[in-house]
Amino acid sequence: MTAAFPSNSSARAGRADSPWIRRWNEGSASRLTLICLPHAGGSAGFYRPWAALMPPEVELVALQYPGREDRFDDPESTGMGELVTAVADAVLPLLDRPYALFGHSMGSAVAWELAHELDRREAPGPRRLFASGRAAPGTAVTGQLHRQDDDVLCAELARLGGTSREVLDDPGLRSLVLNAVRHDYRIIETHRPEGRPPLSCPIHVLTGHTDPELGEQRSRDRAGGWADLTTARTEVLVFPGDHFYLTPRRREVAATVLRRMDPSLTTDARRTWPSTP
Repeated sequence: MTAAFPSNSSARAGRADSPWIRRWNEGSASRLTLICLPHAGGSAGFYRPWAALMPPEVELVALQYPGREDRFDDPESTGMGELVTAVADAVLPLLDRPYALFGHSMGSAVAWELAHELDRREAPGPRRLFASGRAAPGTAVTGQLHRQDDDVLCAELARLGGTSREVLDDPGLRSLVLNAVRHDYRIIETHRPEGRPPLSCPIHVLTGHTDPELGEQRSRDRAGGWADLTTARTEVLVFPGDHFYLTPRRREVAATVLRRMDPSLTTDARRTWPSTP
């Protein structure tokens, strides 16, 4: 039996009640949804600057994992399966419109697992999957960093970039960051993806040209392994930068994503950055 999905604005408004969902642009006039999954140790707020770049036709939604920011006291997920189940529960009210999934680093694996979980539930599938900064599940190199001490984790964050030295030098902030990083690394390093039929949506692989996790050279090999996970087209998009290329290249990345979602869409330079209380 196919699942039923809400189609009116009052039903969609219920998504604001979920602790997993964050949104920063008005979605009442939207006809498309972009659902974003954060990297290991990251939060929904990583995608907040994208809101100023979204046209009215696109609602930007980001997932907030437990154990960070305003969800610091919420129980953390025990593994990828539990995380993806909770994320799928949270996004179901969003699926009455065409949507795309965007995941960076660990988020790309979560997005792939989410697409399969939604298919298992007979929910509408994503029109596109954007996989950023990580090779395909089952081919990405993993280790045991979640078992290492804080100094080793800090060295890893420095290798990847994206975390300021000021944060790591502050004992309080460092502890908060490393707790989330260690938790997420445990999830991604113990993730053993099951063999599944390929997806049917296009996959767009994004990477920084010097990204140590994927990079330009490795992305040439079957799109970092992603080409084997769909029957549709796979595209590789290389941007200048390292693992966190999408921070300095935010406008370029957002414009690229919008064009793939619908060629008529462009970033809206007239929008202003939402204020932070």
